[in-house]
Amino acid sequence: MLEIENYDVEIGQLKKELNAVILAHNYQNPEIQDIADFVGDSLALSRAAAGTDADLIVFCGVHFMAETAAILCPEKTVLIPDPQAGCSLASTINPEELIMWKSKHPEAVVISYVNTSAEIKALSDYCCTSSNAVEITNSIPTDKEILFLPDMFLGSYVAKQTSRKNMHIWPGECHVHAGMTPHDINRYLDAKSDAELLIHPECGCTTSTLYHYGEGDINKSCHVLSTEGMIKYASSSHSKKFIVATEIGILHRMKNQNPDKTFIPLKEDAICKYMKMITLEKVYHSLRKKVHVVSVPDRVRSKARLAIERMLAV
Repeated sequence: MLEIENYDVEIGQLKKELNAVILAHNYQNPEIQDIADFVGDSLALSRAAAGTDADLIVFCGVHFMAETAAILCPEKTVLIPDPQAGCSLASTINPEELIMWKSKHPEAVVISYVNTSAEIKALSDYCCTSSNAVEITNSIPTDKEILFLPDMFLGSYVAKQTSRKNMHIWPGECHVHAGMTPHDINRYLDAKSDAELLIHPECGCTTSTLYHYGEGDINKSCHVLSTEGMIKYASSSHSKKFIVATEIGILHRMKNQNPDKTFIPLKEDAICKYMKMITLEKVYHSLRKKVHVVSVPDRVRSKARLAIERMLAV
């Protein structure tokens, strides 16, 4: 067994030998982010991987993210260091449930949040992220019914922003931040009046916060930004203190890039246990043995890719 401090060295050597690239989601442990070639949100990471000449992709995130990389990079081998790293939001709906729901609304357009399995994407007309969900919804003719899944908070927020009356919303949620309430937010804002509130829109874990902000339940303006937008804003802002309403893994990057600023998690326990399942030892083992390959059958991949490409086209 290698000593833990040597894993990063061994991983670096294996990357060169295998022409591999390591992708790390912003919510990964700091040591995983530090060895990654790319750090960011799931869709951006998959697109970055598609643009490299790597033969092997190690996706340090949760399973649906690795599936998305496999959908966009069919000519590459995609590995996930721990195949048990799932997603509580993605697991709130399965293909059988979606097929049944669609049967009750046969003319509806299906919009699925990117935090879903490949099979769910294949059954959808469009994918979306939190930051473009409103735009995707507005691109659908107003007389068309919409089935929006799986996040009920994001769906409610989008319905309010678009004034859609014919939008049906799946009752799913992320276990990490479903407990974020206006009370939590206002308590922090009152106690830290000089802090700016940043909300990351491309994570299902923060959509309850987006919903309450849209409802007017939060008593101070906030900045709804993508991952890169959040990090860039923190760097360019004259403020020295920020309250960050998302999974705490992103704080590692923010602090590294802004050592003179203070970043306060809205909730200290906003930790995704699935994201934290990825360790250096597991990355090393997956690379060395080329195990835990994530593949998507062609029939599923082509349909899922179409839903993603429709989103990108909008």
